[in-house]
Amino acid sequence: MEIRRDVYLNTLISKKHNGLIKVITGVSRCGKSYLLFNLFRDHLTKSKVPKDRVIEMAFDSFENKKYRDPEVFFPFLTDRLKDQDEYYVLLDEVQLLGDFESVLNSLARKRNVDVYVTGSNAKFLSKDVITEFRGRGDEIRMHPLTFAEYMSVYPGDRTSGWRDYVIYGGLPLIFAFAAPEQKASFLKTLFEETYISDVVGRNNIRNKAELEELLNILSSEIGSLTNPRKLSAAFKSVKNKTITPNVIKRYLDCLCDSFLIDRAQRFDIKGRKYIDTPLKYYFADLGLRNARLNFRQIEETHAMENVIFNELKVRGFNVDVGVVVMNEVDAAGKKIRKQTEIDFVCNKGQKRYYIQSAFALPDAE
Repeated sequence: MEIRRDVYLNTLISKKHNGLIKVITGVSRCGKSYLLFNLFRDHLTKSKVPKDRVIEMAFDSFENKKYRDPEVFFPFLTDRLKDQDEYYVLLDEVQLLGDFESVLNSLARKRNVDVYVTGSNAKFLSKDVITEFRGRGDEIRMHPLTFAEYMSVYPGDRTSGWRDYVIYGGLPLIFAFAAPEQKASFLKTLFEETYISDVVGRNNIRNKAELEELLNILSSEIGSLTNPRKLSAAFKSVKNKTITPNVIKRYLDCLCDSFLIDRAQRFDIKGRKYIDTPLKYYFADLGLRNARLNFRQIEETHAMENVIFNELKVRGFNVDVGVVVMNEVDAAGKKIRKQTEIDFVCNKGQKRYYIQSAFALPDAE
């Protein structure tokens, strides 16, 4: 079964030979390696690129363990660059390569070498691309499957496909499991053993339990306006724990950096300015969000809003929450200020769209 990821494949194709290191980032298990070593590799083959002009290395494979040493890998690679013809270098889990920043920057200086890499989000985030590659990194952000990508291989109709999608999400590996309990077990194990471990390990978080409690709160309130101060108060009232807003802000930043969640800022449409707080948070994958809550709290209205947010991000839009401030007069003749909300204000270049998410319209009102 091959799942087409044409949005990302076409992006890679459009960036060929642009002189930058193409860095594929995204939440773990969203299909980064498959995109590079299957879909993009097939494109190169169909484009008649000779096999010896494509150099592949998966650093997480045991047989390639010795190449994690840059003193071994760099001579091995340069020996294969026999002439001035164009070469494609595809590297997976590049964070396992020692001193990978220097190695990649050296490769980027070679005019006939086009470099593409993926990395674990435990050690390889968007800010790393900016800081480590000194202007030579070109990030391609990858997401789990959109609903259209999901339905391209789903065996049933759209109604049953939607139901499964909002429950189990769009990680491609979900199709390896047939039974619902297998899918649920896979997602819960993945969340605990990969995502949380990555965030804790990368950021040296000492209190794992606090982070997990925060994830539980965010999971149960997707699409709700919140901020560190409100979350701190929730910890105090519900869990009887004191966690400062600054600590919660740090946790939120760590979760966003790991691509597990994303935030939408509020934008005053009339005043044309951003409102710093509160924000809305959405999960990169609904299956992971539901696994965090043991699949107990699945509301299709909130799920649909999360799906739309992710869809817009995949399509390249900057997504904000719209706020319209209106002055009204109440029954007593007193002037009041009222804030109404538009779910999403989406911008891309000259284009702007205002989108309201409604799962159902049961009546005229």
